[in-house]
Amino acid sequence: MNAIKIAALALIVAGVLGLVYGGFSYTKESHEAKLGPLTFSIQDKEKVNVPVWASVAAIAAGAALLLFSGKK
Repeated sequence: MNAIKIAALALIVAGVLGLVYGGFSYTKESHEAKLGPLTFSIQDKEKVNVPVWASVAAIAAGAALLLFSGKK
């Protein structure tokens, strides 16, 4: 498998995951305080929404790469 086919499959998988889940979330540590042996930290949970058009575009781009990569 060459690099173009791997990139095409990665785009298709990312597009399908974007359509299925609609986004992803991650935890960001924003503040930390140390008082002697105690440590306090504040963690913020952030959510990133993936637009439907971006997922569909990724699937279409991956499919186009797969279709036209073999023709030289």
